[in-house]
Amino acid sequence: MTSRIDPLTLEVVELIGTIVARYHEEYEEAAAKHALTGAQARVLGLLSRAPTPMRRLAQQLKCEPSNVTGIVDRLEARGLAERRLDPADRRVKLAAATEAGRETSAQLRGSLDFAREPLAELSDEERTVLRDLLKRVLGDVS
Repeated sequence: MTSRIDPLTLEVVELIGTIVARYHEEYEEAAAKHALTGAQARVLGLLSRAPTPMRRLAQQLKCEPSNVTGIVDRLEARGLAERRLDPADRRVKLAAATEAGRETSAQLRGSLDFAREPLAELSDEERTVLRDLLKRVLGDVS
């Protein structure tokens, strides 16, 4: 695979960077409306999918396990997360979203308007092509 550094590639990279920045800005604003930091909202979103070992959360977020511990502590204090023993290995602690945590995470996701309107202006075929291209860029060939 060859590296392509041409004006079009650079423009695409800049556009992706702009999209990421706008998404993060809106995500932080949406999290703040729920009195959460962006990091707390991200952890809560991951925990809403499935109970997860603390170490795996740290890997997914690319941070130190002690940071995740502090975030889960704060979510737990608000009743949004809880710690459980892993039924498969009782030495492992899982963090999990509570019902209130799952509801908060769903509300947060639902309040993210970024790109919703512009994407709605695209046809189903255009959104499918965009999705497939983004998957290819990420190396997801499924």
